[in-house]
Amino acid sequence: MRRVIGSLATVVVAVLLAGCAAASGLDGDLTDDWAALPAAAPFTPAAEVCQVADFAGTVTLADYRPVDCAVPHRVETVHVGTFPAARPTPPTNGSAELRGAFAECDTRASGYVGDDWRAGRLRLAVALPSRPGWTAGSRWYRCDLTELSTVEASATVLVRTGSLRGTLKGASPLRLGCQQARAAGGRVERLLPVPCGTRHDAEFVGVWRAPDRPYPVRQEDWLPLYAGCNTALARYAGVPDDVQLRIRSAVVVRPPGPGRWAVGDRGVRCYLWLSDRTVTASLKGAGPAGLPLRTR
Repeated sequence: MRRVIGSLATVVVAVLLAGCAAASGLDGDLTDDWAALPAAAPFTPAAEVCQVADFAGTVTLADYRPVDCAVPHRVETVHVGTFPAARPTPPTNGSAELRGAFAECDTRASGYVGDDWRAGRLRLAVALPSRPGWTAGSRWYRCDLTELSTVEASATVLVRTGSLRGTLKGASPLRLGCQQARAAGGRVERLLPVPCGTRHDAEFVGVWRAPDRPYPVRQEDWLPLYAGCNTALARYAGVPDDVQLRIRSAVVVRPPGPGRWAVGDRGVRCYLWLSDRTVTASLKGAGPAGLPLRTR
C-alpha cells in the first residue's frame, strides 16, 4: 500500500511538472504575449456633442459631461481644434493664437448651421482647457454654440433640445428677421423680433465683416461700420448704394462687444430702420418702390 501511494505521488509530481513545461505554441512566459497598453494621453473633448451646463471660458475634466443633443442642453460643440504642442501657457485674450482659434471656430460654426451664425439668435464661444489641464498636456480649443433669448444686450442662454446642425439653411425660428424698434432721442435702444406680417419698423439685413482695426470709440471710428451696414442694407433691399440710401432708410449697427472684438469677432449685425413709418411685410428685394425716398 505504501508503495502504491508513493507511486501515485510520483505520477502527480510528474504531471504538475509536465503542466509547467512549454506546450505547443507557448513559450511559458505569461507576460510577453499581451498587447502593450497605449501611452497615457491628455484629455480632449469630442465634437458634435452637447453639454447641459454653460461654461465660462475654461473646461475641466470634471465639468465634461457630454450628452446627446436630443437631451435638454445649453451648449453644442461644433468643432474641436488644437494649439501647437510647444506652447507653454494658454493663449490670452487678444493673442494671435486665440484670434486664430476664433477664426477657425467662426468658419466651422457657420458651416455647421448653414449660414453665418450671427444671422440667428446664436452665440459662438471658444472654450479652453483649465490651467491644470494645460499643464497636463491638453492643447485643444472647443467651438461652442448656444441659443440666446435675443441678440440684444439683455440676452440669456436658453435650454434647447435638438442639434443646431443645418438650422439656418432655410426658414427657422432662430433666424433674425423683422423687428420693432424701441427708440429714444433718434437712437434705437432695443430691437424686438416680431412676425413680418405684423406692423414693424426694422429688419435684419445681414452681417458686415469689419476690418482688423481697434474697437470703435470715437464718433469717427463708427463711420466705417455705418458705411458697411448701408452696403448690406442696399444689397438686401435691392436699392442703389448711393447717397440717397440714407433718405430711404436709417441703419442700426450692432457690433460685438469689446471683449469679443479683442478675440477677433468682426461680424457686425446690420438692420434697416424706418424711423418715419411701419410696414407689414419683409423688405427683402423690395427695390426702390418698397423703400422709397423719405419725405421727412
